[in-house]
Amino acid sequence: MTGTDLVRDGNGEFYVLEDNMRCPSGVSYVLENRQVLKRTFPIVFNTMDVRPVDNYPNWLLETLLALAPDHVPDPTVVVLTPGISNSAYFEHSFLAKQMGVELVEGSDLVVDNGFVHMRTTRGFERVDVIYRRIDDDFLDPDCFRADSLLGVRGLMEAYRAGKVALANAPGTGIADDKAVYAYVPRIIKYYLDQDSILQNVPTRICAEEEDRAYVLENLASMVVKPVNESGGYGMLVGPHSTEEERADFAEISEVLDGGLHEYLDGFQTKLNGVGVAIYETFFAMRATSFQHQGMIQ
Repeated sequence: MTGTDLVRDGNGEFYVLEDNMRCPSGVSYVLENRQVLKRTFPIVFNTMDVRPVDNYPNWLLETLLALAPDHVPDPTVVVLTPGISNSAYFEHSFLAKQMGVELVEGSDLVVDNGFVHMRTTRGFERVDVIYRRIDDDFLDPDCFRADSLLGVRGLMEAYRAGKVALANAPGTGIADDKAVYAYVPRIIKYYLDQDSILQNVPTRICAEEEDRAYVLENLASMVVKPVNESGGYGMLVGPHSTEEERADFAEISEVLDGGLHEYLDGFQTKLNGVGVAIYETFFAMRATSFQHQGMIQ
C-alpha cells in the first residue's frame, strides 16, 4: 500500500508532493469526508460524474488476502495497531471494521511453533496476514528495538520463514525517503526508459553543491523539510518565516553539508494561492446555494 500526496497548481497540473510507504495513513478520512460531502451536496454528486471510493475497504482486503502464504486456503487477516493512544487509531479501527477483520495490538499476538497466533476467547487462532500500522523499529523486540512493547517477539522469524505476510513489508520506507523522492523521476528513466507520468514538485537536494548554494540564497521563498523527519516536524516554511528564523536555519551548515534536507521551490507559494481560491470559492458557492433555497436566516 502506498499513500501518494498530490497537489494541483493554478494551471491545473498535478504534482506528486510526497510518497508514503512505511505506514501510509489518511484514507479513512477520505471515505468519511466523501460521505459528508454526499449528504451536504447531493445535487453535485447526482449531476457530475464523481467516481466512488466506497469500495476501498474491499479492495484493501482483497490485496491483503492475496499476500497470504500459498498453502493457506482461508487466510486470517488482522490489523496491528499501536493502540488507542496513536493519532491514527481511528483509521486503524475504521478499516478493521470495514474489512470485517480483527483489530489487534502486539499483546494480542504470539509466535508459537514458528507461526503467529491471535489470542481469542476460544484459544489461539492462527494469523496469516498482518496489516501492520506500526513502524519497523517497534515490530519485533528480538530484531529491532529491544524495549518495544508494541510489537510481537519472534514476528520477523516467522516472516522470514514465509509463515506470515506483513503489509507493508519492513524496509519499504526507503521508497518514501525525502532524498530518494527527488531522484524518483531519474530512477524511472534509468530502469524503465520512460518519463514519469506525474512530475515531482521541483526539489533541491543540499548534498549537491549547486542546489545547496541556491537554497541558502532563497530561503525566504522555499519550504524546507528534514529527510529524517515526518509529520511536518523540523520544517521551515520560508514565505511565512521571519528573518531571524531563516538566519538560524542557515547557520546549521553541518546539516546542510550532510545533505539532510530537501528544498521545495517557491512552488509552495503558488499552491497556497490555489488553496485560498478554493476556500473562497467553496464558501461563496455554499452561501449562494443556501440563500437561493431560502435557508439563510
